[in-house]
Amino acid sequence: MTASRTSYDLVVLAGDIGGTNTNLALIGKKGGTFTLLFDRHYSTRDEPSLSAPLGRFLDEARVEMPGMRPELCCISGAGPVVERRITLTNAPWGIDARELERDFSIPTRLINDFTAVSYGVLLLDPEKPEEITRLPHSDGSLGEILPGVRAIVGAGTGLGVGYVVRVKDKVEALPSEGGHISLPVYDDETRAFQRWLEERYGFVPGAEAGVSGQGIANLIAFLAEAAESRGETLSPAARGVLEAALEERPALAAAAAGSDRLCARTMDIFVKLYARVAADLTAAFLPAGGVFLAGGIAAKNEARFLEDRRFMVMFEKSYREHIKKILMRTPVMIVKDYSISLYGAANAAVTLA
Repeated sequence: MTASRTSYDLVVLAGDIGGTNTNLALIGKKGGTFTLLFDRHYSTRDEPSLSAPLGRFLDEARVEMPGMRPELCCISGAGPVVERRITLTNAPWGIDARELERDFSIPTRLINDFTAVSYGVLLLDPEKPEEITRLPHSDGSLGEILPGVRAIVGAGTGLGVGYVVRVKDKVEALPSEGGHISLPVYDDETRAFQRWLEERYGFVPGAEAGVSGQGIANLIAFLAEAAESRGETLSPAARGVLEAALEERPALAAAAAGSDRLCARTMDIFVKLYARVAADLTAAFLPAGGVFLAGGIAAKNEARFLEDRRFMVMFEKSYREHIKKILMRTPVMIVKDYSISLYGAANAAVTLA
């Protein structure tokens, strides 16, 4: 790496801590541009805390990039921030900003993971297909991106929701626990899935129970039980998914969806439930600036979202005509850059400092 510290106005240590992956990066800011300088990825479940991989990351960064010491640190985590601490919702440990400042002597801010994604969305150009895929409506239109709220909905290990608003002359990215609204079922099969989940959870399930990685695992288990109750024999591919470790099932089901009927049905229902969640949040937020589908699942399965306009046809449905009109004009986009949370954390560190 030939860049020096003087090449940048500021260097930020950015982190994105999810239930599956812990991603860390040094990001340089020059003017309004953020550049990823050095990054490493760790397994959240294999680490005892954030301090362990963070210490190794900084040691390696000092060797690879002498002089690139970060001046600010911003860590995003999957959970609400309470008194400078995040109790991760899908991981065995939490994050404490005061402990990180004590251990590494870097001013540290914690933000919700979808606050980071929201700050990252502010850096994206919807006209660049390498950053964004715009989903056509059923009439072929894309919707006009206007000033106003931007809603971010992202299915990954869990289901994250955030939104961006302009308050006077300042743009703010705000967190939400919208991933836990009720699961928006739409036909007899999804209502049966809802009842199946309710028996497991003891209460009406939230959207995350169907629209997330764990949601895909739930869906294929439900569909497999229903198939076997009808006397059907599961294919080797479907059986292989169900016998895999829980965290591996979503990727395996998606990979087999092109050739296996049960896996294909799983992914089709997942996409349609995702669309209903996005539609409900559109009615709540009225996001004239668009709905951004973040999280890794949409980006990795883009073709299934686009095929037969599967996502958008379900997104546009409503029992009220005026809501249909709102949905028909709202732009919907898949975020393709997997590093968006890291860029967003860096942008948040600078914006909120």
